[in-house]
Amino acid sequence: MLLPTTYLFVPGNRPERFAKALASGADRIILDLEDAVAPNDKAGARAAIAEWMGSPAAPRERVLIRINDVTSAWHVDDLALVHAVQVACVMLPKCEAADQVAALRAHLAPEASVLPLIESARGLLALQDIAAAPGVVRLAFGALDYMVDLDLPTGSPALDFAAAQIAIASRAAGLASPVAGVTPELDVVRVAADMAQARALGFGAKMCIHPAQVAAVRAALAPSAEEIAWAHRVLQAWNASAGGALQLDGKMIDRPVVLKAERILAHGRP
Repeated sequence: MLLPTTYLFVPGNRPERFAKALASGADRIILDLEDAVAPNDKAGARAAIAEWMGSPAAPRERVLIRINDVTSAWHVDDLALVHAVQVACVMLPKCEAADQVAALRAHLAPEASVLPLIESARGLLALQDIAAAPGVVRLAFGALDYMVDLDLPTGSPALDFAAAQIAIASRAAGLASPVAGVTPELDVVRVAADMAQARALGFGAKMCIHPAQVAAVRAALAPSAEEIAWAHRVLQAWNASAGGALQLDGKMIDRPVVLKAERILAHGRP
């Protein structure tokens, strides 16, 4: 089963967009109670989400809810909501400790999962504990908030450093490859370039803020025709050699190269 690669945000106070988000082709939609919803609209957003989640139109396996962080005035009410609707996965923003994950899980069904957002220096320093916390299914990088926390300029190499740390911690904890942060620009070329950069750092998915970004992310993650052709040739040569090391195009082919070829073909399947 292929992992989700696209997570599309939808403001929680815009229920007329929920079904449209599902129809966008995104693997997951995130009903947002945090940044996309003004303080005066938080209660209405919770009510809209509760009503929709109680209807047959809501495919629970594709829906996450992003709640407000543990220091906010709305966190407790958000916990009551996710408990009431029994959501399958909750995105926890500004996660900075494993005990924050545990406190959230106390309000969820036993089989529910948590997707922590790493958005601060404290969160980065607690990566190993957060990644190893029970119920964590994947990590995500809130790059924009991280830039604010560290007062970083756009394009700072510190962002790549943090992203690489998140990817390493994910792998060490046996989690799926992490989810890259949003691209504020709607330009699909920029979105694809950002996803390609994140992929080079070990990420395998991306958060989106507009349906048009979904296809761009998928295209950036899909192997090229040349990569797929190379992978087929590697596997054909490997199988013909009965599993021994060999040369192909002047390069040595051994087990790690074969594994890379297998992954390319797996990602290339529709």
